[in-house]
Amino acid sequence: MLPTTIAEVITELEQIMDLCTRTNNRLGYFAALYHKVTCRVRDGINNGEFEDGPRMERLDVQFANRFINAWQQLQANQTPTLSWQIAFDTSKKQQPLVLQHLLLGMNAHINLDLGIAANEVAGSLPLSMTRSDFNTINGILAMLTGDVMNVLRRVSPLLSLMGLHTSRYNSILIQFSISNARDGAWCFAEELNAKKDTAYDATILARDQAIGELANGLTHAKGLMRITLWVIHLIEWKNVAKIIQVMREGNPAVVKSAQVEK
Repeated sequence: MLPTTIAEVITELEQIMDLCTRTNNRLGYFAALYHKVTCRVRDGINNGEFEDGPRMERLDVQFANRFINAWQQLQANQTPTLSWQIAFDTSKKQQPLVLQHLLLGMNAHINLDLGIAANEVAGSLPLSMTRSDFNTINGILAMLTGDVMNVLRRVSPLLSLMGLHTSRYNSILIQFSISNARDGAWCFAEELNAKKDTAYDATILARDQAIGELANGLTHAKGLMRITLWVIHLIEWKNVAKIIQVMREGNPAVVKSAQVEK
């Protein structure tokens, strides 16, 4: 069963975080940050800060359910999309940085899931009717950057060393900047909206393969960058439950401040 309201989404995310904390599952990193985002959306809806509160809730629930469904597939030993599978597989490894785990979750959720969710909510109506809500979600997602950096300054003190190199790995990180991902998500939504039946499914599959390749790039570095990541990892916190707890701390920022792209 998937959530049908934003309150149910928040409850589901809290259950995922609790389980990840108990089992030292690194998927809890992304779940904790996503929980903050969802709480911001809930507060914005309750405060009348969106153009259409009920429609915003539908988009938020549909979007969140892409992650929740992938999580439930993992628990049932089923196969999710390639983008999420790579994130799930990597969560079992100790070597990747917290940053890499977070980026893999955002990669699957923004680059693949967001465009699909926008189309599902639009239904038979013009996709353009969801653009305002899409931009609002994007503004909130942009705030993830601040959340990520605040946490990473604590758990990964040497992360700034990554900036010492000009490498293919850094270019991959730039390619997956939040702004690029959000712009690409809307382009994907428009492409998907023009497809029907088998062409629709084929477009999603092709996108998933492309985003999977980007995910693989996020987890693999070579040469000096690989050595740098190893050094960063030496000093980075290793206690998974503690890192999840740090990500759960603090009050959600006011959602109105995220509405910068309308």
